[in-house]
Amino acid sequence: MQLKLRPRSSAGWTMSIFGALAAAMGIVGLISPDTLIELMGFAPAPDGGRPDGDHTLVFATASSMAALNMGVYYLLAAGSDWTAFFRWTVPFRLLTFTVFTLAVLGDRAPAGFIGVGLWEGIGAVATGVALRIDKRRAAAATADTVTATAG
Repeated sequence: MQLKLRPRSSAGWTMSIFGALAAAMGIVGLISPDTLIELMGFAPAPDGGRPDGDHTLVFATASSMAALNMGVYYLLAAGSDWTAFFRWTVPFRLLTFTVFTLAVLGDRAPAGFIGVGLWEGIGAVATGVALRIDKRRAAAATADTVTATAG
């Protein structure tokens, strides 16, 4: 598997963009968890700080580390044009969209959190569409090669 810095397919570009954004948000959350918490629509810490027993920062740190790791995985997959991985992400990102959206609709998360679900859903659809475009391009290129060889 050869790793290149630049994606070689439309689907690779969607993965690369998603990966870069995930990694960046992970870094923001590790450096400034309260900034990430506010970006996601959660209430900032009160002036007196977080009370004892409030584990918000622990969860923000864990989520941020996961986002950073996931972002790097996506960038590496995009750089190696790992199409199978691209395909695997689509249904799981749609599942994430569904769970996060239902969390907002069920009042388990603030309305601002819907952005996280939409980000996952739009990213999944974009990757799915790009995979289809890449497949059609490859089929057309193969047909052109066969036609040129036969002619």
